[in-house]
Amino acid sequence: MLYDASRFLLISGPCSLESRDLCFSVAEAMAAFQEAHKEKVQVIFKGSFDKANRTSASSKRGPGMEDGLAWFQEIKDSFGLPVLTDIHSPEQAAPVAEVCDVLQIPAFLCRQTDLLVAAGETGRVVNIKKGQFLAPGDMQYAVNKTTANSPVETWLTERGTTFGYGNLVVDMRSIPVMKTIATPVIIDASHGIQLPGAGSGQSSGQRDLIPTIARSGIAAGADGLFLETHPDPANAISDKDSQWPLAQFSALASSCIQLWDHLQANCFET
Repeated sequence: MLYDASRFLLISGPCSLESRDLCFSVAEAMAAFQEAHKEKVQVIFKGSFDKANRTSASSKRGPGMEDGLAWFQEIKDSFGLPVLTDIHSPEQAAPVAEVCDVLQIPAFLCRQTDLLVAAGETGRVVNIKKGQFLAPGDMQYAVNKTTANSPVETWLTERGTTFGYGNLVVDMRSIPVMKTIATPVIIDASHGIQLPGAGSGQSSGQRDLIPTIARSGIAAGADGLFLETHPDPANAISDKDSQWPLAQFSALASSCIQLWDHLQANCFET
C-alpha cells in the first residue's frame, strides 16, 4: 500500500510537465520539503504529459507521453519521489503504469468505465477526481469500476462542483461522505478555485483563495492536499491562475501539515 495514514499526503508539482528543466526544479523543491518534514508528510510529485482537456484546441498540451514518462523516471531515480500523472484513454494505462506509481483519472472522465477498469487492472494506485457534475456518494460507482477485477488501492479527490457558468463551489460535506467510500480523500486546492473557461479560451482562477480551500478541506477531514505549483505561474502553459508560486510553496504546505497534525493530535472528528 502506497498511502501511509500516519503522514499527511501531499500531491504537488506543475500542472503541465512543460520542460525537463521545469520538472527538475520543482521536483528538487519537493524532495527538499519531503526531507525536511519526512516524519509528517508523504510527497507525491505530479505533472501532466498531455493536457488533453484544454478549453481551446490551440492551447499548448505538454511534452507528450514518451518524453513525460522519461522525465518521470529520471525524477524517481534522482529524488526518490513517487510520481503521479493523469491518463485519458484505456490504452495509456499499461505504459504509464510501467513508470508512474499513481494513475489519475481526470474529473471529466470519472464515469468512463473502460478507463477506470484499465487503470485498476495495472495494479497501480488509482486517484479518481470527483466529477464537477457528481454527488460525492456517486463516487462509489467509480471505485467499484477500478476494483472490479482486483482490490487496487483507490484514492478520491474533491475538486469542486459546477455552479452556474464559469464557476465552481467546493462543498466540504463531500469529504466525510467520500471517506465512507475510500481512503485517502484529498482536497484539490488548485482546481477548487478554478473559473472554468472564464479566461477567454482558457480557465481562470482565484489563486489568493487556494489557502482557504486547502485549510478548509483539511479541517473537514481531508487526508491530503493536491496543490499545483510553478516557479512562474504567470508564464505557465496551463492553469496559470490556479498554480501556487513555488517560492511560497513551503510556507503554505507547512501550515497545512501543522493544521492536519493538530487535528490528529486532538482526535478531531468530522
